[in-house]
Amino acid sequence: MLTIEALRELGADVEDGVRRCVNNEAFYLKMVDKAVADLHTDDLRAALGEGDLSRAFEICHGMKGVLANLSLTPALRPAGEMTELLRQRIRMDYEPLTAELEKQLELLRALKEA
Repeated sequence: MLTIEALRELGADVEDGVRRCVNNEAFYLKMVDKAVADLHTDDLRAALGEGDLSRAFEICHGMKGVLANLSLTPALRPAGEMTELLRQRIRMDYEPLTAELEKQLELLRALKEA
C-alpha cells in the first residue's frame, strides 16, 4: 500500500516531499501515485537506442525533476546521475543506470499494488 511509512522504508525523504506539497500528506501521496503511474523509461530507452542524447537528456531531466520535487530519493539517484552524463552528451552504456531507475520505479509501483 502506498503510505508515508512505506515510502520512508524505500528511502524516500518523505518529510521533504510532504513539505513541498504544502505539508499535506494526502496531496503528497496523490502526487506520488500519479508520478509513479506516469513515469516510464520506454521513451528514454528509445532515445538512447537511437543515439539521440539530446532527446534522452530532455526525457531524463524531466523525470529527475518530478522525482526531485517528490523527494523520491532512490529513483532520483540514477535519474540524476544519468541526467548529468547526458547533459554533457557523453556516449556510454546507460543500461546499468536505466535498469536501476526502472528497478526503483517498479518498487514504487509495487507499493500501489500492495
